[in-house]
Amino acid sequence: MKVDERLEVVATVLLSVATVATAWSGYQASRWNGEQAKSFSRASTLRDASNKADALANAQTQIDVATFTQWVDAYALDRTELADFYFARFRPEFKPAVVAWIATRPRRNPDAPLTPFAVPEYKLAARTEAERLQAEAELSSAAARTNVQRATNYVLCVVLFAAVLFFAGIGTKMQTVALRRVLLGFGIFVFLGTVVWLATFPVSISV
Repeated sequence: MKVDERLEVVATVLLSVATVATAWSGYQASRWNGEQAKSFSRASTLRDASNKADALANAQTQIDVATFTQWVDAYALDRTELADFYFARFRPEFKPAVVAWIATRPRRNPDAPLTPFAVPEYKLAARTEAERLQAEAELSSAAARTNVQRATNYVLCVVLFAAVLFFAGIGTKMQTVALRRVLLGFGIFVFLGTVVWLATFPVSISV
């Protein structure tokens, strides 16, 4: 087989595999764009849920403050019946905090917490849920940013494989064998380097 014929075969093979690799990279770029869109959407949904839970926690705190204000006045004045009336109307989450606060003897102990809102027993499930949802939203946003970078990397591979197609195609048009070899060699070098890099990427498959 003549040198020209061998170079033609090499160019044809390179064009073929580079075309397939370009199509694959384009497909993966599209898939990861879809993944990042889903991740951003999930993050937005989680943030909305977190905001709702946080708003509920704020509303519950306002209720606790309002009932505590009435109760503490009666408590300070030793109006037991009225204090019991308000205490019975505390929210279930708030009562343990008040009990713990009373146990510190705030009327006599100068080191006691100023209010039940400062004791560890004051915990709101809605606030905890809001924080959990916000943390999940941050993780989803981070995943989305990662997927954006993955899509970008695949797009760059498309560009590199397009360069391989260019060098392989133009190499067959050159008149001198030496120039053909240089262009095909450069095309092969770029192709192999891109394939090695491409092999390190995660793959997204739609079933």
